[in-house]
Amino acid sequence: MFSKILIANRGEIALRVIRACREMGVRTVAIYSEADRSALHVRKADEAYCVGPAPSAQSYLRADRILEVARQSRADAIHPGYGFLSENPAFAEACEKAGIVFIGPSSETMKLCGSKTASRRLAKQVGVPTVPGIDQDLTDEEILRRAPEIGFPILIKAAAGGGGKGMRVVRESAELASAIRASRSEGQSSFGDPAVFIEKYLIRPRHIEIQILADTTGHTLYLGERECSLQRRHQKVVEEAPSPVMTAELRQRMGEAAVALARGCRYRNAGTAEFLVDADRNFFFLEINARLQVEHPVTELTTGIDLVKSQIRIAAGEPLALRQEEVERRGHAIECRIYAEDPANNFAPFPGKLILYRPPSGPGIRNDSGVYEGFEVPIYYDPMLSKLIAWGRDRHEAIGRMRQALQDYLVAGIKTSIPFLVEVMADPAFLKGDVDTTFIDAFVKRKKMDEPRHREVGLAAAAIHAYLMEKERRPPTPAAAAGAVSPWALAARHEALRRR
Repeated sequence: MFSKILIANRGEIALRVIRACREMGVRTVAIYSEADRSALHVRKADEAYCVGPAPSAQSYLRADRILEVARQSRADAIHPGYGFLSENPAFAEACEKAGIVFIGPSSETMKLCGSKTASRRLAKQVGVPTVPGIDQDLTDEEILRRAPEIGFPILIKAAAGGGGKGMRVVRESAELASAIRASRSEGQSSFGDPAVFIEKYLIRPRHIEIQILADTTGHTLYLGERECSLQRRHQKVVEEAPSPVMTAELRQRMGEAAVALARGCRYRNAGTAEFLVDADRNFFFLEINARLQVEHPVTELTTGIDLVKSQIRIAAGEPLALRQEEVERRGHAIECRIYAEDPANNFAPFPGKLILYRPPSGPGIRNDSGVYEGFEVPIYYDPMLSKLIAWGRDRHEAIGRMRQALQDYLVAGIKTSIPFLVEVMADPAFLKGDVDTTFIDAFVKRKKMDEPRHREVGLAAAAIHAYLMEKERRPPTPAAAAGAVSPWALAARHEALRRR
């Protein structure tokens, strides 16, 4: 086992890894930017080192500085968390060359998984269905010529993409040229690679992913699925396990497909195979995420398997102790991502100081957070404050606990996504499990359509309330005492006379 692990990340995921290491008796090393000098992960680690200015390109993405800290602190392994350098094969290779264990798949495996076109070809080789498309990097002219072969709508995707970046839906040929430029530009700025490819855009699919674990002997397990269909701008907002649409037969087929993909690329450590599922429960391979997922807690709560500890043990060369038939699932878990953002302003980030911060607690409630009261939420990074997870014996109980926990979550000083999530948890379609990747967009449109009507009702109710309060303060008139007609009737008569 390792004696010291450097966490090449920040926020809640850095704290998550620190907690797992402490439970295992492993010392930890944190890195931080100048903007994160007072961050919670810096305080909780055994050692902490500044790696540069606030912008991530000058700090958390500086592989050379991170490796220098690893050497200086004598860390024997690096856990990358998610985001930043977690899926960067060059960083994994640099760790390997420096004699430092990278807690994740090998650099070669990461290269294969990191290219969406290469991973699609792998899926076809191992017999896993893929979304119809063209599995190669294309020039602009080739896209313009071959897009009609697939049929609109299509999806242009950055070959090295992830997290919804570099993706554009194109519904007709007139939109192609601008979509290509936008996708290439975002791919270059986000991943340093402008390559794109195209695939068929499925109408209202569900986004379902399978968690896998694979040890150094090749023994591979699937730990069931997560429903990740509630997304905005291709970014997940709410995740749950198990999926409301899943059957035992479909779970087994998708799990075995995920294992086949992992074996096909000699995958080691924790990873995720992502799929789209249509209305007829046909599934299509989407991509492999060669890292720990943000939503891993819902799998931990429904399987009892600590994925971070599993990652560390696998990287240390320990074999998996479980066989596939021993993987058990119980209950239901839901995760809501709590963001510092303004839902009323198109979910724009809302950095600032947390004047009040009181996360909820109670049976079945877990809050993975990297902030504290008085913390200044910086503008430089992802605005996620925490991940709130609720577990219940079934989906109904998990939703009930989540709804109560969201209502108990107190934050002041900045705007958050909490009020929006409270409304989602009460939505009839969500309660029925009738969700797909268009759910959030449709939900926001329904809210906007309802706002004028709600405003009119609110004004009318306020007027009635004001009138009744005023009436209670006035003594009854002689006419009223004698049983005269009500003021409402008198007002109606005056209106009728006025209109004659």
